[in-house]
Amino acid sequence: MSRIKVLPQYVMPKQALTSFAGRVAGARGGAMTTRLIRWFVGKYGVNMAEAANPDIASYASFNEFFTRPLADGVRPLAQADFVCPVDGAISQFGAIDDHHILQAKGHKFTTTELVGGDAQLAAHFRHGSFANLYLSPKDYHRIHMPCDGRLTRMIYVPGALFSVNPTTARGVPGLFARNERVVCVFESEQFGTFVMVLVGATIVGSMATSWHGVVNPPRMARICDWTYDTTPVVLKKGEEMGRFLLGSTVVMLFKEKTIGFNKDWAPERSVRLGELMGNRPV
Repeated sequence: MSRIKVLPQYVMPKQALTSFAGRVAGARGGAMTTRLIRWFVGKYGVNMAEAANPDIASYASFNEFFTRPLADGVRPLAQADFVCPVDGAISQFGAIDDHHILQAKGHKFTTTELVGGDAQLAAHFRHGSFANLYLSPKDYHRIHMPCDGRLTRMIYVPGALFSVNPTTARGVPGLFARNERVVCVFESEQFGTFVMVLVGATIVGSMATSWHGVVNPPRMARICDWTYDTTPVVLKKGEEMGRFLLGSTVVMLFKEKTIGFNKDWAPERSVRLGELMGNRPV
């Protein structure tokens, strides 16, 4: 049934639709922008009481509203080795089967596919752990660090722009390794190499990181690779590392025996930034 539901996405002009949405979201339309934001807040039940600025009329563009910061103190960090980096819902999480990641029942993709074909990078995560977290339209859309880390590489991987909602995840094989994505590679003194992958989707106007700014657009036709050996970027646990302009998914990869996930986590469970994601196994 999920495959039937997603069939229209194969013929939908996803690139054109996403470009149009990006222009609308970036426009400073005055009263029209305010009406759009007000409609969106009502439609999706956005909790503006948690925003640093709860005044809908004060946002000059939809993008400014969508990437709004939270008020101080509303997302305290758990006392844990790893904290949840986003507000959202768990798509899947658990052990990497050799080098295969579970997307949904009946669907897997490989770590090598996810990181853009770099088998040497993917080898770090053989028999490791993964977590796929989905950000819905109502969620806070900034992404934070699950632990301390030093950025070593960023890889832009061009791809499709399928939706990443749960229905599409069940219906499109290899979804997260097919869509456009930004692969961020970090080194941790405690936990070694880990990866955070920002996955694009239909209507996602762009993805941005705190060190680079907007990565896309422009949407490049080839893989682009940046290294940060001479310009160190060091981020603390809980610090912002990126944001989506409209919702999408974050996929995290960790090395073997690095993280034991929160026992209360389960697929489709809602999660909040800063909550306990896991600890290093003893």
